[in-house]
Amino acid sequence: MGTVVDDAAAVEFHAFFERHYAELSRLAHLLTGEADAADDLAADALLALWHRWDRVRAADHPAAYARGVVANLARTRIRSAVRERRRVALFWSQREEKAENPDVAGVVDVQEALRGLPFRKRACVVLRHAFDLSEKDTALALGISVGTVKSQTSKGMAELQRLLGTRQAPLRVHAAALGAAPRPLAVESLGDRAGDARGRNR
Repeated sequence: MGTVVDDAAAVEFHAFFERHYAELSRLAHLLTGEADAADDLAADALLALWHRWDRVRAADHPAAYARGVVANLARTRIRSAVRERRRVALFWSQREEKAENPDVAGVVDVQEALRGLPFRKRACVVLRHAFDLSEKDTALALGISVGTVKSQTSKGMAELQRLLGTRQAPLRVHAAALGAAPRPLAVESLGDRAGDARGRNR
C-alpha cells in the first residue's frame, strides 16, 4: 500500500516538475542575475519540494510555495556574495557618475537594472511584471502583505524607469523573463540528487 502512495506522489511530482521547472528557473535568473546559477537554484528548490512533497501537495497554492522557496534560495545566494556584489556595485556607480549621456537605455540592460534594486523590490517587480502574478499571489509567494507588494513594486518600477530611461520598463521586464530561457533539465537528474541525498542520510 505504501508503494502505491509513493508511486502516486512520484507521478504528481513529475507533473509538477514538468509544469513549473522552466518558470522557476527564469524566476531564479531574474532574481540573481546569474544564468548559470538559475538552473541549480531551480533544481535545488524542486529537490527541497520533493523532500517535503506531502506538505507541498496539500498546500492551497503549491506553485506559490515553490516560488517562495526559489526566492529564499536566491536571497541566501545573494547574501553569501554580498562583498563581491558591493565591489561590483561600487564599480558601476562610479562609471555611471562619469557618464555624460543621461539616456542609459542603450547601456544598462534590464537584468543589470534589476540587480541594482534591493532584493524585495526586485522580487516584487519580477513576479508582478515578468510573471504576471497578481498582487495577492506575489504576496503569497514572498510571505508579505499585499500593501507591501504594492509599495515595493511601485518604488521598484520607478527606479527601473529611471535606470532604463523609459516608461516601457514593465514591457522590457516581461521580455527579459521570456528571454531568460533555462537549459533543459531532466527530471531523472533531480531524482538522482534525491537518491544521493537519501544515501547520505542513511
